[in-house]
Amino acid sequence: MRLGKVVKSNSHCDYVVELDDKYSVDSPPEADDYGFGSFLKLEDEGDRHWAVGIVYNTQLSNPMFLNNGPRLSSEPDPLFTPDLISETRTLLGVVLVGTIKEKERTTYGLQGIPKVVVPVNTPACLMSEDEVHQFHLNADQRPQFTYYSHLLRCGGHFAADLLQQILTDLIDRATLTGSDQRALELLRKELCWKSTMGAMR
Repeated sequence: MRLGKVVKSNSHCDYVVELDDKYSVDSPPEADDYGFGSFLKLEDEGDRHWAVGIVYNTQLSNPMFLNNGPRLSSEPDPLFTPDLISETRTLLGVVLVGTIKEKERTTYGLQGIPKVVVPVNTPACLMSEDEVHQFHLNADQRPQFTYYSHLLRCGGHFAADLLQQILTDLIDRATLTGSDQRALELLRKELCWKSTMGAMR
């Protein structure tokens, strides 16, 4: 499911995605489609996969806020005032955590900071549960979760909450099994403990 497109970057692994609206596509994404901690894939349709990212922040851009200029006394006519139509924008902060690879009919995740720069206007699509599962498998089809420290550093002000959200989702989905599942649960408890103790200081 397409959500929008890349419009800028703040760093090599911190990108901004502008959501599609009703003026650009027939079926724009709903609010439930791009929640905090959602996994996105940045890739050209049928051409090239660039990166996997996670939504870590949302911003609403409204140029008319606190604008003290003259205002219309009635609803604007879209035929004569096209510049007044799509003023507001929803922007997603996306931290890149790796790429998806395919080798000999096997799909797996290469976790870490991607080497390439994602071009402007690259489509951003919501990943399915199956794709999220594949991203958390390595080339040997063993479970992996190696972007933990990277996300803790680059996940913005809500990095700890973001990691707790992702860990909870992975545990609830049973993305990993056995000892790997128990390791995720211990990791979540440790992160929760550190966050609690940090808030008490």
